[in-house]
Amino acid sequence: MLRAAVLIVFLLSVARIGRSQSYNAIYSFGDSISDTGNLCAGSGGCPSWDSTGMLPYGRTHFGHPTGRCTDGRVIVDFLAERFGLPLLPPSKASGSNFKKGANMAIIGATTMDFEFFRSRGLGGSVWNDGSLGTQIQWFQQLMPSICGSDADCKSYFSKSLFVVGEFGGNDYNAALFNPGKGMAEARSYVPQVVDRIASGVEALIGLGAAELVVPGVLPIGCFPVYLTLHPSSNKDDYDETGCLRSFNSLSSYHNELLKRAVSGLRSRHAGARIMYADFYAQVADMVRSPETFGLEYGLRVCCGAGGQGSYNYNNGARCGTAGASACGDPEKYLVWDGVHLTDAAYRAVAGGWLRGTYCSPGILH
Repeated sequence: MLRAAVLIVFLLSVARIGRSQSYNAIYSFGDSISDTGNLCAGSGGCPSWDSTGMLPYGRTHFGHPTGRCTDGRVIVDFLAERFGLPLLPPSKASGSNFKKGANMAIIGATTMDFEFFRSRGLGGSVWNDGSLGTQIQWFQQLMPSICGSDADCKSYFSKSLFVVGEFGGNDYNAALFNPGKGMAEARSYVPQVVDRIASGVEALIGLGAAELVVPGVLPIGCFPVYLTLHPSSNKDDYDETGCLRSFNSLSSYHNELLKRAVSGLRSRHAGARIMYADFYAQVADMVRSPETFGLEYGLRVCCGAGGQGSYNYNNGARCGTAGASACGDPEKYLVWDGVHLTDAAYRAVAGGWLRGTYCSPGILH
């Protein structure tokens, strides 16, 4: 009861602070952490191989799959709700009104373009050409339907919120899940990934963006897909919370470089408010103390292969496929399907970004 009361007081306080702050729109870029349906927006709907187009995805809030890789909403949905804006339509949804927002994020998106991976022998590991640069092109294609002249667009976008990421996870997965490559290969191109993120942010500032959230990557060593596919018999390979040290070290390396890049962007663009969202720190805290965020389970998957493995994750029976089932209380779980978070967890993350606990500065002024 006490925990529920504290949560209610927090939500009410954030609501009061947020009433005086408004945005014209929210424009989002990213991968499956923030996709609101781009992969499924075509006339044929979700590809047959995409299990996110099947129940139990979407059941918690929408009652049906929406192309979101969770049981309900993602972070940008909660941000839109906080500022009284409609949920962001996927940019590929024909006939949508993008005046109040659009989501360019798409499942499988990388920071770097396909040629980068092909040149490193990783082309077979990347199946989606929705890179950050491509998503910015998609946004530019929408601009005539949003605003008029360049001056009008810059004025409109200066009063909109841009969420750029997270980016990087799929770039590193290309090496981490490639039998001939691995961790050393992934670490070798972290600086290039971060440079590309910074240049993408700079491109959006050039289009008029003045309020931008730039999230770091997650502590991937705490996610069941990595814990299951990269187990170790050496207990020293795990930290005190049971996460893989080497994978979290990769995430930390990326985030340290990204923080430096954000600092440089702030110096060069004093007129823009660039917010670094510490995705890593918040999710690590949620794994360490889920009850602090109103949750009960940290490393255990809600939707997976019941009873198989200590994390309830089986790569051969993933959420939405035969052999997998979902828990009846996803609001108590951090991890939805082994890779993505639950609606409840994303709500908590959005709150951390809004009030500034895990975002510097916080979105709310």
